Amino acid sequence: MYDDMFSVIKEAYMTLPKFPVVSPDAGVLRQVLSESPELMVVSFRFETGAEGKLHKHPHVQSTYVSKGKFRFFRDGAAYELKVGDSLVIPGNIEHGCECLEEGELIDCFTPRRDDFL
Repeated sequence: MYDDMFSVIKEAYMTLPKFPVVSPDAGVLRQVLSESPELMVVSFRFETGAEGKLHKHPHVQSTYVSKGKFRFFRDGAAYELKVGDSLVIPGNIEHGCECLEEGELIDCFTPRRDDFL
């Protein structure tokens, strides 16, 4: 029984899509981790001092700090986030960040950001 279950899990894992790492800005690496039309999970890795420039999009976004320290700007307010902190950004709200200490953000977008594919 367990051998059959392991084979199914192994086969599913082996066929997961792999997405390329891209550099959208200096000191920033982005990689889609998983996606469906309704939801996308993305890793952003930042060097100290790198910025996610102010922008907005129609997608609801959540961000989770898995490593490092960041200053986020959301709709004119500033927030300092460290490992374990998270922030939700409603659609069409101007936002961006500055990396204060080398780190990684795990962001979820709903719906999927087709421009990242």
